[in-house]
Amino acid sequence: MYVFLMIGTILADYFLAILIDKNKHDEGKCKFIFILTIIFNVSILGFFKYFGFFIDNINSIFHVNIPFEGLALPIGISFYTFQVLSYIVDVYLGKVEVQHNIINFATYVTMFPQLVAGPIVQYQTIETQLNTRKESVIKFGEGVERFIQGLGKKVLLANNIGMLWTTVSAMEMSSISVLTAWLGIIAYTFQIYFDFSGYSDMAIGLGKMFGFDFMENFNYPYISKSITEFWRRWHISLGTWFREYIYIPLGGNRVSMPKQIRNIFVVWCLTGFWHGASWNFVIWGLYYGVLLFLEKFALKSVLEKLPDSIKHIYTMLLVIIGWLFFASEDLGFAVEYLKVMFFISGNAVIDNAGIFYLYTNIVMMIILFVFSTPVIKQILENIAREYRDKLLNPSLVIYGLVLFLVTAYLVNETYNPFLYFRF
Repeated sequence: MYVFLMIGTILADYFLAILIDKNKHDEGKCKFIFILTIIFNVSILGFFKYFGFFIDNINSIFHVNIPFEGLALPIGISFYTFQVLSYIVDVYLGKVEVQHNIINFATYVTMFPQLVAGPIVQYQTIETQLNTRKESVIKFGEGVERFIQGLGKKVLLANNIGMLWTTVSAMEMSSISVLTAWLGIIAYTFQIYFDFSGYSDMAIGLGKMFGFDFMENFNYPYISKSITEFWRRWHISLGTWFREYIYIPLGGNRVSMPKQIRNIFVVWCLTGFWHGASWNFVIWGLYYGVLLFLEKFALKSVLEKLPDSIKHIYTMLLVIIGWLFFASEDLGFAVEYLKVMFFISGNAVIDNAGIFYLYTNIVMMIILFVFSTPVIKQILENIAREYRDKLLNPSLVIYGLVLFLVTAYLVNETYNPFLYFRF
């Protein structure tokens, strides 16, 4: 059924975009078709992703029992809807030429490398590539290398450290120590980065194999020294989308301070809600809205005077707290977990379980810390540059070893979900 939904969406948006373009001489009619197209796409996303959420809240608030059977989320709907919306807006504003080749348009919407978990590809960034991209052996090889990098991040790093968070989050809250709680959420902090950035690397690599150049989606966010910098480095395609299609049209930072504050909170409320139909995602989005507001209007001068090490600790502490709201099934769990982390619950500070988890995961966490920085990338680039014209390139041995280890791991592990598939 969902395949026909996607086909229907593609056909509708294809013809509606052409109608928008043909009626540009009639501003009123063009605007009407444009608004209709936006409502059409947002309504489909809203029905499948948020209708159950609204029904649950109506039932809870008004003490009624409106029946609703939950629907499976169509694969990639959050990502391809945003892609289509960027195309429609850009056609309406005259930033891109309308696409008359339906195959090219369908290719853009359904591009499988990044369909299910991003990056969100704006039409204007690949408009030319749809017609004139060039495949080559060199580019294919670069794509394979990038794909293996992402596969290694996901399978060897994210999956392994993720088991610690799975174990800790399933424990009775009254039985975990402060040490265990911190180890668990730090594990999730590493897991979601290597899981999501790993998928983005794989998507970018697959794109290169087919001649496409997608934008980078991550730029070592865990080396950031402020929350503002963190969001310039994390999920770059999503941040770019909200900036260009929500924040700037609302006036961005070119308006009065009250309106700037409004713009920040609108964007971050929507950012949280985009990630999932749950109040914990809304709180997560507003949490970052508050932090970015404080950095912009109150903390900027203070942060500039602090040593880099303190700024980094400040940033990562707030990011880790944010990931707790993101990872929690409900707000109650997040609040209780925070109480344990910050010595409010009265739980033991250190126990045997915490020491065991620290002892068995410390080496992996050190590896994860190193891979969260540009150090490994710089080493691989130096090796590739030094041995570029030589027969035996050590980087090929490294990638071959990673591929072998991944294959060996996957033989025994059949369940390897990407965290961002559910969005």
